Amino acid sequence: MDIVYKKLSEKELDTIVEIRINQLTEEYVSSGRTVPDDINLETALMDFYKRNMASGTYVSWLALDGEKIVGTSGMSFVEKPPYFTCPTGRLGILSSMYTDPNYRRLGIATQLLDRVVKEARDYGCGTIYITASDMGVKLYEAYGFKHNGNFMQYNFEQ
Repeated sequence: MDIVYKKLSEKELDTIVEIRINQLTEEYVSSGRTVPDDINLETALMDFYKRNMASGTYVSWLALDGEKIVGTSGMSFVEKPPYFTCPTGRLGILSSMYTDPNYRRLGIATQLLDRVVKEARDYGCGTIYITASDMGVKLYEAYGFKHNGNFMQYNFEQ
């Protein structure tokens, strides 16, 4: 097995949208929730990737075994007023970390994480945030991420 790493380009977007929807479905089901059948993420994801890749506010790295995408990562960049622990005001929001179940425990996720963290550093981010799945917590802790008990969220009704 020869894993190759490359940046996401538009030619992989159809496959990435499919992988992302499968990942979200897996996470929903494993947490005991039912996947909503009235939400179609395909168009929204494609729009997000195209817009944000073009503007430079989203980057993704892929792990490939031949032509098969076996791992993904993503980092969105946002800016808010600077503060003491993030004097640049630039934040990275880590997402889309996924490794095909047949390729887990081989260091692929760590390689992908390392690449998007470097992208965030190069962008000037002072902080990176992630909402980690139960499966991902050990990876992020081993990499040096710390828990932030202040994280809360508000969802608008749809």
